[in-house]
Amino acid sequence: MTQAAQGQDDNAGDDENLSPGWDAITAALERLYPGQEPKHYATVLKWMFGGPDPLDGVSVWKRMEPVPHWHYLSYGLSELYAKESGDADTSGYGFELTFRLACEPDEAEPPAWAINFLQNLARYVFKSGNVFDDGHWMTANGPIALERETLICSMGFVFDPELPAIDTPNGRMRFLQIVGLTEDEERACKRWDTRKLLDALLPAMPLWVTDLARPSLLDDPEVRRRVEEGAARDGSSSGFLFTDVLGWETSKRLLRAPVTEITVGARQVDELVALLPLRLPFGRGFHFASRERALVFEHGDADRVAEEDGKLTLHLSDATVRELARTLKPVAGTYEVPGFGAVRWKVQKTTIRDPQGNVVRTVG
Repeated sequence: MTQAAQGQDDNAGDDENLSPGWDAITAALERLYPGQEPKHYATVLKWMFGGPDPLDGVSVWKRMEPVPHWHYLSYGLSELYAKESGDADTSGYGFELTFRLACEPDEAEPPAWAINFLQNLARYVFKSGNVFDDGHWMTANGPIALERETLICSMGFVFDPELPAIDTPNGRMRFLQIVGLTEDEERACKRWDTRKLLDALLPAMPLWVTDLARPSLLDDPEVRRRVEEGAARDGSSSGFLFTDVLGWETSKRLLRAPVTEITVGARQVDELVALLPLRLPFGRGFHFASRERALVFEHGDADRVAEEDGKLTLHLSDATVRELARTLKPVAGTYEVPGFGAVRWKVQKTTIRDPQGNVVRTVG
């Protein structure tokens, strides 16, 4: 993780007439924090000149209400200076990131790890071209603050509740807030809907402030009840699950129909069997894919298997979806679903590694 250079941006005044996008963003925050001078952390060598950090800077304001917290804001995902993109209506990627982090009332300096955190998310956008939006979620594959003991290891995205979209000279942009989530809250996002989950958590998480010290909000029986009822009523909005382990082989059998043996990793089994009953009975398909192959689940009145162009499609009845959810376990072994003999499931152990490649957990 690259450390952003800290200190006031001494060049900001020199660029005043050359940074209309930057000025428009700053004006929006001045309306929210009149008279408060933010702490600003500037990047030493800008991305456009070959530097490692895509954001030109991060500003931070301190808030005491409704709970004490730092309010971080990125500068660099929208077009801060001249208009360069071909989309006249949108400034750059169309958003800047905000992040609200709980703090002690007497805390004098915002934690630097959160600045690195924003830089890493921006780096992902710059390198992949994938953009975040209201209602998206993303796993961090570990605690979002590596030096802190915390259950927060995932994130949701929501429009900042106090910063409406603005029109800048370089196009329109929104303020997209990152909300820290626990692992089981991330699972609830996938089993229901990220935006609806965040709304359900809001009464217990004012302004969606991320508190590294908090337990899962799903430990509250009332919150859990609202989430479970919502998923049962609406189904899941997650139609895709990526896996490192996926393969299949179809074998002919004498005097019997062929059987297709599907190999999956144990790590994804729990999510797969949780999501299918929240997708197929609602008439929604589901893609379970690796880099090379895709397993597609579709609702059907009768069970059948079809393979074409590296894609295997399973049409499953409601009864078979329920049996599959009951039968398949995240434990290495071979499983057969009652009533669907055309498919056999082989579950392999999978390993989870940290960013340095070290094995941190084995599943299965």
